[in-house]
Amino acid sequence: MKGSSGKPRAGAVRKKGKGQKVGTGGHSRKALEGKGPTPKAEDRPYHAAHKRKAAAERQSATGTRGKVAGQSRAGAPRGASGAARRSKAGDESEIVTGRNSVIEALRTRIPATTLYIAARIEMDDRVKEAMKIATNRGIPILEVMRPELDRLAGEGGVHQGIALKVPAYEYAHPIELLDELLAGDETPLLVALDGITDPRNLGAIIRSTAAFGGQGVIVPQRRSVGVTAAAWRTSAGAAARVPVAMAPNLTQTLKALKERGVFVLGLDGGGDVSLPGLDFAERPIVIVVGSEGKGLSRLVTETCDAIVSIPITAATESLNAGIAASVTLYEIAKLRAEAAAR
Repeated sequence: MKGSSGKPRAGAVRKKGKGQKVGTGGHSRKALEGKGPTPKAEDRPYHAAHKRKAAAERQSATGTRGKVAGQSRAGAPRGASGAARRSKAGDESEIVTGRNSVIEALRTRIPATTLYIAARIEMDDRVKEAMKIATNRGIPILEVMRPELDRLAGEGGVHQGIALKVPAYEYAHPIELLDELLAGDETPLLVALDGITDPRNLGAIIRSTAAFGGQGVIVPQRRSVGVTAAAWRTSAGAAARVPVAMAPNLTQTLKALKERGVFVLGLDGGGDVSLPGLDFAERPIVIVVGSEGKGLSRLVTETCDAIVSIPITAATESLNAGIAASVTLYEIAKLRAEAAAR
C-alpha cells in the first residue's frame, strides 16, 4: 500500500520468514509441534525431587547414611531398623546458624549442602574445624557478606558469621526408638511435648534432654512445633545428637509406650505427686510437658500414670515449659545416679 506521497508506507511491507508461507498457518506451525513428553520430576534439575535423588546418590557414593535425628553413643544411627523416617509436610531446607550448632551438625555427618562463611570472619577452632570437615566431605563453602548471612538466619537469628544449609529434618519413629533403647540395655528417659508451638522451647528441651541423660524427644504430628532452624539454634547443637521422634497421635503413642512398660509422667501445677523424691525414677519414663498456657490436654492427662507438680513459690504462677522439663530431667538423673551409687 502506498501513502499520499506515492512511496510505500512504513510497516506495510510483509516480511517473509524462512520456509513459512504467507497467511496465518505458517506463523505458529513450529509452536504447535510440541517439545515432547514432560520429563520426570527427578530428571528436572530445578525440581526438589532431582535434588533429593542427587543427595541420595552422593550419600551412597561416600558410604554414609545421612541423618539429622542424631546418633547413638556407639555411632550407629537411631532408627537403623530400616523404617523410613518421617518429615513434617511442607518442610524445606533449613539454615543452621551459630558456631556450636554448625560444628555439631557437621560432626554427626548430616548431609549438608552448603557452608556459608562471613567475609573477614574471626577464625577460631570451631570455624577452622567446620571448614576442614566441609572440605573433606566435598560440601561447597561460600564466602558471603554479613548482610546475606543476616538474611539467611532470619529475623532475630544469631549466626556468629557461619551458617549451614541442611535438608528438612528427618524424624524417628517413637516405638522404634524405644525398642532400640531396650535392646541396648538402656533405661529409657524420653520427653514428649503436648501442644508446644514455640521452637525455642523445643530447642531448650532437646538441650536439657542431652544434658541429663535423656535419649529422645517426641513431638505430635499436629498442632506442634517441629525441628526448625530456631530449634536448632536454641539446642546449641544438641539436635544433632538427640533424636526427635514424631507421633501421628500422641495419646495413642503414649498408650503404646505404656504397653511396653514405660511409666508416663505428666507435668502439671496441680499434680497429685511432688517432684522431689520420686519413687519410680529408676523405671523407664516418658515425661509429658504441656504448653505454658493450656497445660496438658484432657486425653493426655487421662493417659498419664501420674501427674507431677514442681514446688514453686506463690509469687510465680507457672514455669516455662522448657524450664519445667529441665528441672524434672535433673531430678530424675539425680535419683538414678544415687540409686546406681548404692
